[in-house]
Amino acid sequence: MLQANQNSPAPLIDVCQFEKFYDRVIAVRELSFHVKPGQIFGLVGPNGAGKTTTLKALSGMIPPTRGTLTVGGLDVVEHPVQAKRILSYIPDDPQLFSELTVSEHLAFIASVYQVEDANEKATELLKEFELFEKRHATARDLSRGMRQKLAICCAYLHDPQVILFDEPLTGLDPHGIRKVKQTIRDRAAAGAAVIISSHLLAVVEDLCTDILILESGRDCFCGTFEDLRAEYREDGHETDLERIFFLVTGVREEVARQVASLETP
Repeated sequence: MLQANQNSPAPLIDVCQFEKFYDRVIAVRELSFHVKPGQIFGLVGPNGAGKTTTLKALSGMIPPTRGTLTVGGLDVVEHPVQAKRILSYIPDDPQLFSELTVSEHLAFIASVYQVEDANEKATELLKEFELFEKRHATARDLSRGMRQKLAICCAYLHDPQVILFDEPLTGLDPHGIRKVKQTIRDRAAAGAAVIISSHLLAVVEDLCTDILILESGRDCFCGTFEDLRAEYREDGHETDLERIFFLVTGVREEVARQVASLETP
């Protein structure tokens, strides 16, 4: 397992002036943030805000238009293979191999990452996520929640230092939600840097130590929850993340509509 490295100030994730353009469409603009060992970093924003684009760029799936993204001190563009060895990315709809069994998925991941004691670690994960009895079932025969748990097992198998989640709780029942949330806390406590992108604001507020609010590819707020609540305290009283989210993104959307109406002849 990972060993905590809280004495080191160096971040495991460092994003500097990241931009991503698709032709003339700006998905993300001038985004900078970092995540240190032990932090659980929440990434929230409306649809199309740039959350998934940022996670895909960090995982090396898409190249940045500008800026640098490093994982464990490795530039994900210049050192893609080395960077991928120390991270895991769990997308919102994991694409599994429909004809492979649960055990075969883990065996494949173990071979790719050259995991030591792979059988022991795989068995431990399958039991932890209540998939051991399904180890001979193919992915196509699993429920949506079971496929999600299998994807997380595969992501955890090589003990990544960096874990990127895009809607980690999709399809899970309450018991599964509790289990995944606890494993996220445990991984962070062991020294991993975790990013969670989710529209479930209550989950983000419950799990995360820090938060980045994106809107139209831009950074609206980045910092701790304490700083966020202090900035948006109303009449001396703290407010919850949902209300702050609509204050931040709703005001900007209204301003954009007003500007657009003025520019329309």
